[in-house]
Amino acid sequence: MHAVSPDFSATLISARGDMRGSVRVPRETVGFRRLFIFLGPGYLVATGYMDPGNWATALAGGSKFGTALLFVAVLSSLMAIVLQSLTARLGLATGLDLASACRRRFPRTASVGLWLLAEAGILATDLAEVIGTAIGLQLLFGLPLAFGVVVTLLDTFLVLAFERLGFRKIELFVVAMLGIIALAFGGQLLLARPDLGAVAAGLVPTRALIENPEMLYIGLGILGATVMPHNLFLHSYIVQTRDVGSGPADRREAIDFAIFDSSLALLFALVINGSILVLAASVFHASGHTEVAELGQAYTLIAPLLGAPIAAKLFAIALIACGLNSTVTATLAGQIVMEGFLELRMRPALRRLITRLIAIVPAVAVTLIAGEEATAHLLVLSQVVLSFTLPFAVVPLVWFTASRKFMGELTAPRATTAVAAVIALAIIALNGKLILDAILG
Repeated sequence: MHAVSPDFSATLISARGDMRGSVRVPRETVGFRRLFIFLGPGYLVATGYMDPGNWATALAGGSKFGTALLFVAVLSSLMAIVLQSLTARLGLATGLDLASACRRRFPRTASVGLWLLAEAGILATDLAEVIGTAIGLQLLFGLPLAFGVVVTLLDTFLVLAFERLGFRKIELFVVAMLGIIALAFGGQLLLARPDLGAVAAGLVPTRALIENPEMLYIGLGILGATVMPHNLFLHSYIVQTRDVGSGPADRREAIDFAIFDSSLALLFALVINGSILVLAASVFHASGHTEVAELGQAYTLIAPLLGAPIAAKLFAIALIACGLNSTVTATLAGQIVMEGFLELRMRPALRRLITRLIAIVPAVAVTLIAGEEATAHLLVLSQVVLSFTLPFAVVPLVWFTASRKFMGELTAPRATTAVAAVIALAIIALNGKLILDAILG
């Protein structure tokens, strides 16, 4: 049996500040009650898989090709489940989040470079959430888009409130918002009455995905918009909020529970993303509207096509709920990245205010100068930035979790590492193609 990583004990003692170990795990709990204590972090991670970028690609795929790309959404979620399982393993096996591991194992110059790329990814995520939330406010309340962008500053106070309430309350809020999203899309699907046979057929891969360049492009977009780099940093930290023992058996149990939690939550995210695609297929594709890709366009069309005004309202409510969830998770990810790479602490509310201001400036400027339609291009740009930064989080993650010297006896199984390496190469290739396509127009 190999020894546990020598860094673990010292790291665990020094790292037990802030939220780490803040959720007590009583030794006497067993069975489902014990599992329930570990449920929660996965749902914070799942919010990153339902951002406006995912909505746009799912709407485009469903309206253009019906349910044919549902298989791609499933494949993307399975890839995400593998990568997020590695982040949970890293955090619980070493007591380090991904950012801290990079700082400890890489030269200072490389670590700073990775920090800048991680920050760029978080700002791109925040920009997408600003635009998505502002569009939701415009659709639901009629607020001008530029004004809605500024209103998103108020969510800083939401983060401040959660900072005082504790981590378990953050998880409950996120789960509540996910419940609202699920109910909203469930209501829309009931109104749309999708063809279940077509849904089942969409779960089977089709040759057209390779033969049709346009279908392949949108399929790549669905893959490229799925895994968010900030989620890898976030998950490796928040799994440590459970106060587990320091022994290998305790940490092995915690890893199993954390992987179950994130896998269950990502399957829920798959249901939501699949619902968006199926809704687009049932409402837009079936009626001949095959070029719907913008959120505002979908909102405008969905009510008259379904003959129910409530459908459009449900769409906007779900969009706002996604934005609120992303507010919380992006703040946490930003704090984790800054503290992990630089050992620099900043109050979450202040951190959120700074990143939100940086995201608001381009959004307001583009809206006022180029018009509201141009925000769709800004949303695409944010996804390109995410695509560029993603490999710089995925590759270190796979490398760390495959290292027995670093992970000790809790090293990832070789089969999991092999699958993760293939996924990493696929993500790099697919995102490289998306970036090239974006550059070439």
